[in-house]
Amino acid sequence: MAGNRIVAIRAIPAVSGFYADDQRAIKRGATQDGFAYDGEPVTEGFKRIREAGEALTVELELADGTYATGDCAAVQYSGAGGRDPFFRAEEYRPVVEGPVADALVGSNPAEFTPLADEIESLPAERSGGDRLHTAVRYGVSQALLDAAAKTRGVTKTDVIADAVGTEPATQPIPVFGQSGDDRRTNAEKMLLKRVGVLPHGLFNSVEKVGAEGERLIEYLEWLAVRTDELGSGASGDENTQSGVPEYRPRFHVDVYGILGEVFGPPYDRREVVEYFHRLADATAPYPLQVEGPMDAGSLSGQIEQMATLRDALAAADVPVDLVADEWCNTLDDVRAFVDAGAADVVQVKTPDLGGVQRSAEAVRYCDGTDVRAYLGGTCNETATSARACAHVALATDAAQVLAKPGMGFDEGYMLVTNEMRRALARREHSDSVARPTPETAAPTGDSDD
Repeated sequence: MAGNRIVAIRAIPAVSGFYADDQRAIKRGATQDGFAYDGEPVTEGFKRIREAGEALTVELELADGTYATGDCAAVQYSGAGGRDPFFRAEEYRPVVEGPVADALVGSNPAEFTPLADEIESLPAERSGGDRLHTAVRYGVSQALLDAAAKTRGVTKTDVIADAVGTEPATQPIPVFGQSGDDRRTNAEKMLLKRVGVLPHGLFNSVEKVGAEGERLIEYLEWLAVRTDELGSGASGDENTQSGVPEYRPRFHVDVYGILGEVFGPPYDRREVVEYFHRLADATAPYPLQVEGPMDAGSLSGQIEQMATLRDALAAADVPVDLVADEWCNTLDDVRAFVDAGAADVVQVKTPDLGGVQRSAEAVRYCDGTDVRAYLGGTCNETATSARACAHVALATDAAQVLAKPGMGFDEGYMLVTNEMRRALARREHSDSVARPTPETAAPTGDSDD
């Protein structure tokens, strides 16, 4: 609509889909007390080891009466591995309604890329860094994406694809389910729904992995057996994400650097390689990828140690893929891991990259390399941010996308899967009609939420 403008911006404190945890305190041996943790936090910004997650809804009011929304949210393990500090909604509300509003009010909502980039470049307010807190950039970019899609009369997938120059996927992206600590029951739920990648597992302590890594092996052996038992025929062969009858999910476990505590460097020695061989044997014939095998304490150290392990596994023909997570936070970090060949998969941890366009750029950077892009994020997000990320995954044809928010599995899987299916159906319906350009589009009142 010619003349449409952003006329007001409001920020509304909200709740997220999970909790924020002090990862350093947990790794140092904090014990669970029911759903909470005993002990004192050690990471700056935490008042206790586990706190309720917070979000901040950003609402853009447009001149035509349309509203667009996005949710500021931060990862579960805020402040860890080089990430921005704990996000408290009330602290950042005046930032959104002040400097962010000053930058955006009066702008044309159809112009997603320049507006999102402008937010990326705003100076820090209360975040202690060079730029706005990643959670703020994340939520504002979602609202701008929503506004652009409504103003142009297209899907959010189309807006992102136009922004980064990609051809969107024509089928749903494989969804990665996360189990939380209820790793057996939730894995069985995933198998019944024929999830493409599973189960995450939340192996975030030596106790869970085992003093010699034995508990992780036992769990993977159990998972392979249950996949054989429950995967065949579950939900009907016609409902597989790949569109073929055979159900062959990919196993993906996150160990939060704990294998580094079990074995220690160097990671090309025989003991370590043989352990990964045992992991591969435990999951056969299902492919396995291990996220965050160690935490070196710095970006350069993590890249060096991941590359060392990856080369050692390749030399020994051990079929386990490594996933970069710790210290792979920003777009520049993703580029560094890819350029160094330090991972088979990089997690694009969406809240840590800031604007959603940065996540799209990170996925695209993997094109033409031997590194796959996993569009991840955190259980500590919201339904709004999860739906926005589903469009980023489709626009960039990512290798997999996280089911989020929450740790109950079913809800996040439903949100992300259904959003992708709706977007694909809308795009298929409009294929025979010329899609409007930003300059000629009329707004639509439809909401993806």
